[in-house]
Amino acid sequence: MFNNKHKKLTDLSQVFLQAVNSTHRQYEALRAFFVDKLPSKEAARRFGYSPGSFRVLVHDFRQNPSRPFFLAPAKGPKTAPKSDPLREQIVQARKQNLSIYDIRQVLREKGHSLSPTYIGIILKEEGFARLPRRADEERPEHPHPEKAPVADVQQLDLASRQFRSQFGGLFLFIPYLTEIDWNAVFEANGFPGSKMIPAAHAIRSLLGLKLYGTARHSHVMSEVFDPGLALFAGLNCIPKRAFLTEYSCRIGPQAHPKAMRQWFEAMKRLGLPRGESFDLDFHAIPFHGEDALLQKHYVSRRSRRQKGVLAFVAQDADTHVFCYGNAQVRKENQNDVVLEFVRVWKERTGKLPRELIFDSKLTTYSNLANSTSKALSL
Repeated sequence: MFNNKHKKLTDLSQVFLQAVNSTHRQYEALRAFFVDKLPSKEAARRFGYSPGSFRVLVHDFRQNPSRPFFLAPAKGPKTAPKSDPLREQIVQARKQNLSIYDIRQVLREKGHSLSPTYIGIILKEEGFARLPRRADEERPEHPHPEKAPVADVQQLDLASRQFRSQFGGLFLFIPYLTEIDWNAVFEANGFPGSKMIPAAHAIRSLLGLKLYGTARHSHVMSEVFDPGLALFAGLNCIPKRAFLTEYSCRIGPQAHPKAMRQWFEAMKRLGLPRGESFDLDFHAIPFHGEDALLQKHYVSRRSRRQKGVLAFVAQDADTHVFCYGNAQVRKENQNDVVLEFVRVWKERTGKLPRELIFDSKLTTYSNLANSTSKALSL
């Protein structure tokens, strides 16, 4: 008798101890760590977290200790009173094939404010089913967001006109850009393009956003109606977010070195000053897919090692402009990339970089000693 009773109590306790969803599991794991004083690794193991992800969970909780774990009971009407004076208006509106949100708008124009939930309760009590999905022409007339035109170089209007643009500063670069043979640098080297958006126009679109200082290509949607940005790219309208964010993935690996070599030479002919001091560093680009034939590298932002691409970058110390990059770095050759940068810079400019700034993780001291003698012989 005692054993059966004890077993029953034990089974009921599992209702509280066995998490039924992610929020419940987070609550129990954090409670075990902060209240029961379990070690971090033990708490992570008990509730199915990796040590790293549990540390992130604890860090987020420390930053927001008042986060809710339990939802407050929903409040609101479950039924609508039969005497509601607006009931008849709601019924008549539904008979006109108006949706809940259309009915709310009609009532709002008459000075009545009802929630969609309350209107839905009344319609359900009156026996109305949900409306099937309607085509645009079947919906009531209401303002729609204006659609931007599709980017198409064939629709570019070069007629004389005046317009306002917040990208006016880009046209200060036009005298320099007209000296560059864009087709030879990009289209001839295999950069993707089409009749509507040739490769040169796509690159100018990306360049315009970069010169203006837009942090992400996704932010371009707020600028699609700006005629100045479109004219800078040579299009009737700037390409949309999907095109710009996917463009780099469509460029073949063999196209980059050829185009960058010609671009470098084009900048040289313009007489632009070259940097003399450079900040060198590695940047790990995480890979989030599966079955990747990639090496694991340390990602500082996540404080862990994971599969990804290790890129080497050289930044002008004065202007903070990236002037060299190599995304084909492997563990077996990462100590030599600094010497490769020196060789390329000497080949392109005719002289060695005057100053290189990097930490001890970029290369080894023995390799640095050998690299110094090799660099001097270049």
